Amino acid sequence: MSFPDLIAERGLDVSGIRGKLTPNQPLSAVTWFRVGGPAQLLFQPADTEDLATFLWLLPRDVPVLPMGLGSNLLVRDGGIPGVVIRLSGRGFGQVSVEDEGAIRAGAAVPDRKLAEEAAKAGIGGFAFYSGIPGALGGALRMNAGAHGSETKDVMVELTGISREGEIVRLKNGDLNYRYRRSDAPSEMIFTEAVFKGRPEQSEAIRAEMAAVTEHREKAQPIREKTGGSTFKNPPGSSAWKVIDAAGCRGLQIGGARMSDMHCNFMINTGEATAEDLERLGETVRARVLEHSGTELEWEIRRLGLFAEGVSIEPFLGRQKIQKGAAHG
Repeated sequence: MSFPDLIAERGLDVSGIRGKLTPNQPLSAVTWFRVGGPAQLLFQPADTEDLATFLWLLPRDVPVLPMGLGSNLLVRDGGIPGVVIRLSGRGFGQVSVEDEGAIRAGAAVPDRKLAEEAAKAGIGGFAFYSGIPGALGGALRMNAGAHGSETKDVMVELTGISREGEIVRLKNGDLNYRYRRSDAPSEMIFTEAVFKGRPEQSEAIRAEMAAVTEHREKAQPIREKTGGSTFKNPPGSSAWKVIDAAGCRGLQIGGARMSDMHCNFMINTGEATAEDLERLGETVRARVLEHSGTELEWEIRRLGLFAEGVSIEPFLGRQKIQKGAAHG
């Protein structure tokens, strides 16, 4: 699929933009699933000022989507209309240690790098990030966490750019963080954040990081084409437990398969399409609903358009399940 050239179509004067603008850029190369159609326009800003200028120039009706490292993301086969913004490590990948255990980091910094820099500085509270794929922009938005710790525990304040190109600063309390959620405006692009930890011996931090890494390598299919945890844990349980109980471990549709190692992970076995992956996920949701009555909620973000002629309804087979319950 190919989109119209957005710059030409809207007559945008981008002569003052210093970042990289690429029409119809395939996104399959930058998502961990290695699937998905193109971005109508991919923008990689040079720095915060460049990003603010571009957003100010862009007509307000053009949709904007920030994208990090593509780890927790499923881009549909029809691609993403509008502008996808991807922050570069050069412009948004700096980390600096400040006074009293504070760390300032750009939104493009990988989560693992923040954990590493904190360990070097003897600042505790960040080891959990060593087991989370992706970059800080996504972690800030979704309150990423692992091993009993979450982003909300260490984030102090963040800086972002509004859809209108204005620089906005938000405190931790402004985000209303909860399990894998925040109230961050959907079109705001985070550029950096300040975190704060506690004094701790580097050796102890590295031992904790090693334990996190070891657990991840043993329990998760990290060397596969995957997007991390597929579904959020339901209240009082674990997603993998209800998936396993419903007989979905190893379930496969096309080139998409629920991992045998950890059945809350979908993997691309090599030839999967985004349709295969999303259809598999919805099939799992339906079977879990039928088996236990649990409604699993996607943790992976699914974005963009379906390929022509394709549609996937949420909870495949749900109507049948409800009719069965009504007549039971």
